[in-house]
Amino acid sequence: MRILVTGGLGFIGSNFIRYMLTTERNVEIVNLDKMGIGSNIENLRDLERDERYRFVKGDLNDSTILSKLIGEVDAVVNFAAETHVDRSIADPKTFLENNTIATFNLLENARRFNRGVRIVHVSTDEVYSDIIACSYDEESRLKPSSPYSASKAAADMFCHAYHRTYGLDVVITRCVNNFGPYQFPEKLIPKTIIRAYLGLKVPIYGSGRNVRDWIYVLDHCEALKLILEKGVSGETYNISAGNEYENIDVVKRILEIMGRDESLIEFVEDRPGHDLRYSLNSSKIRRKLGWKPSYSFEHALKRTVEWYMQNECWWKPLANEEVLHPTPWRLKW
Repeated sequence: MRILVTGGLGFIGSNFIRYMLTTERNVEIVNLDKMGIGSNIENLRDLERDERYRFVKGDLNDSTILSKLIGEVDAVVNFAAETHVDRSIADPKTFLENNTIATFNLLENARRFNRGVRIVHVSTDEVYSDIIACSYDEESRLKPSSPYSASKAAADMFCHAYHRTYGLDVVITRCVNNFGPYQFPEKLIPKTIIRAYLGLKVPIYGSGRNVRDWIYVLDHCEALKLILEKGVSGETYNISAGNEYENIDVVKRILEIMGRDESLIEFVEDRPGHDLRYSLNSSKIRRKLGWKPSYSFEHALKRTVEWYMQNECWWKPLANEEVLHPTPWRLKW
């Protein structure tokens, strides 16, 4: 199988490429990435000599490049997206262009140049919004609450429309919060590790009581591989691990693993529209495709802390001002 991975220099995309090349002999990967925020060529530097892997610098909004590549592959796994909620609040137009319009362009090029291609569109649990009790399943309505999640929800709707109207082989996945190696330093877990490692205060929005379900990135990659191979066209699959924790508890666990004192915790002004709790019911993928997570939260979190502490050379060039000197929301507006 020849797979076009879009956004393969990002956190989840690079882990997926490495996972596929490690677990499958008869696979070739073409990685299309525009090298924007969140992309890092160093994520896959070790694969540059693998003849099954090829990197192409390019934008999903550039049909000249996309039309040629999409005609050469059997499947597309679409990771390409702007994903940081804070950035979407400050600059929503970028998220419309890079999440919604870019996905539309991918679908339109598939319709025109390779109708038989399988497309796995990687979405997010945030399209459902937050929920106080119970969990969202695949039939739950979408109610995004940030420009980021709105741009992803719109992209999902285009995927549904292109499957229904044009018969494209599209499958949508929605996953909970990922963590693991190669995650951009501005995200909660790597930011906490890096700042604690440097002896800096660890900022937490509001009271820190916001709840997220956390999944180790390799468990997500395994789920995506199963969906790529066995997922039903036109269907949506939620992916979750059942590791629901308040942000404050996640930070405290990291500090404990690192032997750091909780006095490093610093509560800061909450961001606008901050969802309280995300929760997904993933019984469909477990029942239909036989998937379940392989890593416990505790074990995966320890592995992640160790990776960042051992790979300062990777994250140090990426630890920008927003990581080292977070700006209060009132000063950003």
